Amino acid sequence: MFDKEYLKKIEAEKKRWEETTLKERLAQGKEMRDSFKTDSQIEVNRLYTPLDLEAVGFDYLNDTSWPGEYPFVRGIDPVMYRAAPWVMMQYSGFGSAEETNRRFKFMLSQGASSFAIALDLPTHKALDSDDPVAEGEVGKVGVPIDSLKSLEAIFDGIPLDSIKMFVCVGMSTGPIILALFLSLAEKAGIDPRRFGLFMTNESLMEFACRGTQFTTPAGHFRLSADVVEYCARNYPNFSPLQLCGYHTREAGCTAIQELAFPLANCITYIEEMTRRGLSIDDYAGNFSWFFSSSLELLEEVAKYRAFRKIWANIAKNRFGAKNPKTMHARIMIYTGGSHLTRRQPYINIVRTTIQALSSALAGVQFMNLSSFDEAYQTPTEEGATIAVRTQQILAYETGVTKTVDPLAGSYYVETLTKKIEDAVYDYLQRIENMGGAVKAIEKGFYQSEIAEQAYRYNKEIETKERIKVALNEFLTDQEVKVASLKYDPDAEKKTIAAVKELRKERDNNKVKQALENLRKALKGTENAMPSIIEAMKAYATVGEVGAVIREVYGKYEEGMVRF
Repeated sequence: MFDKEYLKKIEAEKKRWEETTLKERLAQGKEMRDSFKTDSQIEVNRLYTPLDLEAVGFDYLNDTSWPGEYPFVRGIDPVMYRAAPWVMMQYSGFGSAEETNRRFKFMLSQGASSFAIALDLPTHKALDSDDPVAEGEVGKVGVPIDSLKSLEAIFDGIPLDSIKMFVCVGMSTGPIILALFLSLAEKAGIDPRRFGLFMTNESLMEFACRGTQFTTPAGHFRLSADVVEYCARNYPNFSPLQLCGYHTREAGCTAIQELAFPLANCITYIEEMTRRGLSIDDYAGNFSWFFSSSLELLEEVAKYRAFRKIWANIAKNRFGAKNPKTMHARIMIYTGGSHLTRRQPYINIVRTTIQALSSALAGVQFMNLSSFDEAYQTPTEEGATIAVRTQQILAYETGVTKTVDPLAGSYYVETLTKKIEDAVYDYLQRIENMGGAVKAIEKGFYQSEIAEQAYRYNKEIETKERIKVALNEFLTDQEVKVASLKYDPDAEKKTIAAVKELRKERDNNKVKQALENLRKALKGTENAMPSIIEAMKAYATVGEVGAVIREVYGKYEEGMVRF
């Protein structure tokens, strides 16, 4: 990239500068730590010059190219935010369907254009609210969805086609969520092609870190793949799979692992779709990627830039993608909730602002911001409003949207981007050598890597090698009162009563037949989605459908990771 004589001059000048400045510091009695590393343990030099780019083999035309052109390091859109800012989202859902409906209407009035729907734990586990196992968890960390009736209440007065897009965070319940939205659209007379639905639907990662799986790995994988195939053949406007690194990062892994693990999982899904007779261009252009934005700002920028290049390369050169859209990595971020502190909670606003800034500088497509009070509870209206306003200030007042990829050319950022890229490929090769993502998860590789990094991170906090403001340093005795989230204390009782009432009102013979048809479909080889949709339209409950799935594939038990 650079002329050799020019590099020699830079090298000589750098050596002179280093010797001079170090002598001055020593003369003044100032000390400096021996080494600095990023969160991903990448060594950080004191200074970056063209020499560092040369050392990592950086080539502008091959390693970056132009925005909107392969390999998309500089963004998937040639004008990026000059046309429109990223999609501003708000993650919400709590108490009951009715309360969630009121929150969604409030957020719409505050400028939110899309929603990420939080589900409560019983819904994630495909349990009805009146299941004894669900007691005490109904509506606690998200909204309970027991049936089509619940979804009707959540979107009462909010036409599906009036919202840009919905994300429903249900990895294991992805097929059921898809069926519910399609059933709601049909009942409302709305063409599903007129709104966007993003389904997380990535069940493999559940076995590595989050743990909301409810049947066997084989059962979950088959159903996740059914969703991808069904959408490809019927609703190509939906995103049938959101590959998730967010939960691994929140569990403790590095930025490099956060990219490598979902990429390895994605390769497994693509191989399954190939077996089913689909080309990568038939479906992968609608995949999305969900990551956590951390506080190491420049490493985060480099992370997203590197990821776009890696995905484009895999899609094009490994699986033969021809459509540029297939090579586009559409990235959604949620600011890392694990970085929030209960002490001095208002400083969390600063944290989420920095996390969002890194994502904007890197050119992501969708953003969710944690609310300052999430270390206490589901966000209050105040917390949710500040999270949306933070995005609006970034988009309209800071100037970061005026040019594409503003940090390109930074010696440090470009070096980091290349180093992250190389490290991710190393991880992918290691996983490949184990036999792929499935085998790696079976062997506990993902789990052990995440646990090791989480231990290191927390040890650094404990020893104060890593400073965490308001956690291990810069403490105060001052108590800050955070307003409590107001919700109906009888929400769980009302939700349980509604489920019981539904079973009395509906046509139970129709439900019984639909569940029997689902049972047959799951035992066969045809796509199970039509049968799940039939059951949802008949007002079968999420728990009833989950029970049939468990009956056919088996109930998940701790330690069961066999595909």
